[in-house]
Amino acid sequence: MDLSKAGEAVAAVKAGGLDGVVVADTALSEVDGEAGRLVIAGHDVEAIAGRASFEEVCALLWRVGLGAPADAVRPEAVRAAIAEGRVGAHARLSELGDALASDDGSSALRAATAHLGLRGAAKKGEAPWIEFAHIAGALAVFAAAWARRGAGAAAIAPDPSLGQAADLLRMLRGEPGPEAAVRGLDTYLVTVADHGMNASTFTARVVASTGSDTVSAVVAAIGALKGPLHGGAPGPVLDMLDGVGDPARAASWIDEELSAGRRIMGMGHRIYRVRDPRAAVLEKAAGELERAGVATRRLELARAVERAAEAALASRHPDRPLKANVEFYTAVLLDAVGLSRTLFTPAFAVGRVAGWCAHIAEGRRVGRLVRPASRYVGPPPGA
Repeated sequence: MDLSKAGEAVAAVKAGGLDGVVVADTALSEVDGEAGRLVIAGHDVEAIAGRASFEEVCALLWRVGLGAPADAVRPEAVRAAIAEGRVGAHARLSELGDALASDDGSSALRAATAHLGLRGAAKKGEAPWIEFAHIAGALAVFAAAWARRGAGAAAIAPDPSLGQAADLLRMLRGEPGPEAAVRGLDTYLVTVADHGMNASTFTARVVASTGSDTVSAVVAAIGALKGPLHGGAPGPVLDMLDGVGDPARAASWIDEELSAGRRIMGMGHRIYRVRDPRAAVLEKAAGELERAGVATRRLELARAVERAAEAALASRHPDRPLKANVEFYTAVLLDAVGLSRTLFTPAFAVGRVAGWCAHIAEGRRVGRLVRPASRYVGPPPGA
C-alpha cells in the first residue's frame, strides 16, 4: 500500500490556537485584552491582590466553581484544609521515590503530584473543595521540598497554623520569612490564581470533562504550564536584567537585542493589547517590599528596562502593542521574597491551582465532554 502521498498535505496545515474561539461560559474570570482588565469572580485583580489572602481567593473561586452558597466554602475552613494538605503531603515525601530528583522543578512537581492519586485523593461523601485544598497544600510542600533537595538540605515540616504563603516561605528558608515578604508572596499567589481560559486551565477542563479524577486533571495542567510558552518566562526576565546590569544601559542593551533579532523577555502578551494589569499589581507589591526594608535589588533596573523596551518596541512595531506582562514583575517580586529563578514556574502552579480546581468544578457541573472539531486537509482516498 502506497502511503507516500500523505506527506504532501503537511504544507496545507495552518496554525491553530483557538484564538477568539469561545469554548466555555465561565463565572470564574474574565480577561479583557483591549482594556487591560482582569476580573476574578466579580472582582478586579487590583481590588483583591494585596487585600485578600490566597485562602480567601481559593474559597471564592471554589464556591463559584461549585455553584455553592457563600457559607458552604468558608475561608477559615479552606485555610485549615490547605494546611491539612501540607501536613499530609509532607508525611508522604518518603513515598515519592525519585519524583523530586529531576533537575527541572515543573517535572518534579508533576511527578510528585501524580502520587496523590495512588491512594485516591478524594474521600467519598467529602465536599469536593476539601480535595482541592489538599492538592493545593501538597503543591506547596512538593515545591519547597524540591528546592531544598536541590540545595542539599532536608525538607522542612509544615506549620499548619500558618497561611499558605507564610508556610511556603518558611519551608523554603528553614525559618519564618519577614512579614513584608509573606505579604508579597501572598499577593503573587492571588494575582496568578486564575486568568481565563489559558493553556493549563483549558487542559485541566478537558481532562476533567472526560470524567477523570482531579489529580489527573491537575497533573495535566502542570504539564501544560511546564511549556516555556506558558509558564517559563519569569526566569529569563532575571537573566535579561542581569545582562543589562545598570539602568543607564537599558536603552542601548534593548536596541542591541532587537537589532540581533532577539525577543525582549516579559514584554507582550497573547491577549493584552495594553499593559498587563497583573504587572501593575506586582510592580506595586515589589515597591511595598522596598518601602518595608526588603531589598528588591532589581526594581529600579526593571522599571528602566520596561520604559526602554516599550519605547523601542513601539518605534519598531507601531502596529503591534507590546507592553509588560505578568512575568516582568513576577521575576522582580519573587526574587525579592527569596525564591530562586528555578522555582518560579512551580510557584506559579502553587497559585494557579486555585483556578485549575475551580474550573474543574465548573466544568463538571456542565457535564459535557470537551471535543472540538478539526478540518481535514489531507489528500482524499485514492488520490
